[in-house]
Amino acid sequence: MTNEHTTGLGRRDILKLTAAGAALATAGLISNKAAADDAISLKGKRIAISATGTDHYFDLQAYNAQIDEVKKLGGTPIAVDAGRNDGKLVSQLQTLIAQKPDAIVQILGTLSVIDPWLKKARDAGIPVLTVDVGSTNSINNTTSDNWGIGKDLALQLVSDIGGEGNIVVFNGFYGVTPCAIRYDQLVNVVKYFPKVKIIQPELRDVIPNTVQDAFTQITAILNKYPEKGSIKAIWSAWDIPQLGATQALAAADRTEIRTYGVDGSPEVLQLVADPKSPAGADAAQQPAEIGRTAIRNVAKLLAGQTLPRETYVPALLANKRNVADIIKKLGIG
Repeated sequence: MTNEHTTGLGRRDILKLTAAGAALATAGLISNKAAADDAISLKGKRIAISATGTDHYFDLQAYNAQIDEVKKLGGTPIAVDAGRNDGKLVSQLQTLIAQKPDAIVQILGTLSVIDPWLKKARDAGIPVLTVDVGSTNSINNTTSDNWGIGKDLALQLVSDIGGEGNIVVFNGFYGVTPCAIRYDQLVNVVKYFPKVKIIQPELRDVIPNTVQDAFTQITAILNKYPEKGSIKAIWSAWDIPQLGATQALAAADRTEIRTYGVDGSPEVLQLVADPKSPAGADAAQQPAEIGRTAIRNVAKLLAGQTLPRETYVPALLANKRNVADIIKKLGIG
């Protein structure tokens, strides 16, 4: 029979020491990883940053954060903005490839337009990373978890309308990967709620003049469905159509209808925070953090580190109950 006291340490003592050792080892790993991350550098590197456009809050925040992060890490940014013009975007990508930067980061874009040029960049030996672009030619895509965003926003909508009623959907940018994922998640959720119906035909949001166009389209829909209760909610894959839809509802005194979108633009979050506004919820992304993370991934790649296929930056679902806390967490004044 073994006497636990012969060693001076009982089983519980050994277990405690083992747990403490594991905790210290984990802390050491975390500390080493943090130190490695802090040590990354882009000194002497030229990093191309290609933006589809910067007229939207998300795009501008991500774009500026990337430029700043390249400089912070000692590199030289080559930043271009296509101004939502696909022809200009392709031309800029051609120019960037010819300049042979150490890496290219593409922010958003319709896949059918940009993917051939991302492939040409990789074929030319230029590493390609992306923000919100689901391309097989991207080594790493930094993004929000759009599957989670789409599911959570859809569940919020369905819950708010009591699991039944007609909803209006904007679906104009299915060729943009995050928009497609969010839309697909909405459809996946709705199919389990047979009393929720998506009004057909779906609306097509546009760029530019997104707010004005959404206002006009929603005003027309309201004229087709004049009875209160005939429409319960309006959904969009990003929050600029939500802004126009919310304004149209207020103008028509149809604030019983709720609007839902994605991005976390300050003006939309302020509408969600207004108890009188029909803005029901907005999934707030962290675009500046997404931009910084993408550039740090470039630095890690050029330092020889292996990157995951996708890097996810958390998003925060803002609704009428928690929006004040979300605004505070995001540091939006």
